[in-house]
Amino acid sequence: MSSQPNGAWLTQEAYDRLTHELEQLEGPGRSEIAERIAAARDEGDLKENGGYHAAREEQGKMEARINELKVLLKTAVVGASPKDDGVVEPGMVVTISMAGRERTFLLGNREIAEDGEELEVYSTESPLGAAIHGSTVGQTIDYTAPNGTSLAIEILKATPYKA
Repeated sequence: MSSQPNGAWLTQEAYDRLTHELEQLEGPGRSEIAERIAAARDEGDLKENGGYHAAREEQGKMEARINELKVLLKTAVVGASPKDDGVVEPGMVVTISMAGRERTFLLGNREIAEDGEELEVYSTESPLGAAIHGSTVGQTIDYTAPNGTSLAIEILKATPYKA
């Protein structure tokens, strides 16, 4: 079973995209929201100033995203796509059979997938991700779901993610 380093695995492309997003949020994004807050504050009574409260809420969300990106990028393990060797590891698109249904998803960090991409993502820390991490195509894993149900999961396919 391969071990995952402490940080989230990211492709170089995802790392670069997230670094650019962080730069935009910390620079132009912060400046723009500060100007909107100042303009709304100048409109008068803050208790009933919807524009001011909306801008402050947006500022809070933006600061949370900045903090999230800083932690992710600081701890990220950036690497080439994993080998196409049938081993389930971060960066692989995995197809499993569970409870009679096929499911296909990306094992890794949700930030790897491009915006708008319809691919489900499970981390290696999720119960399902942890159960299948390190397994190989053709292997059947005994998995205990968070609700206590025991299921057999067959690994049907595992291929490197291509952005």
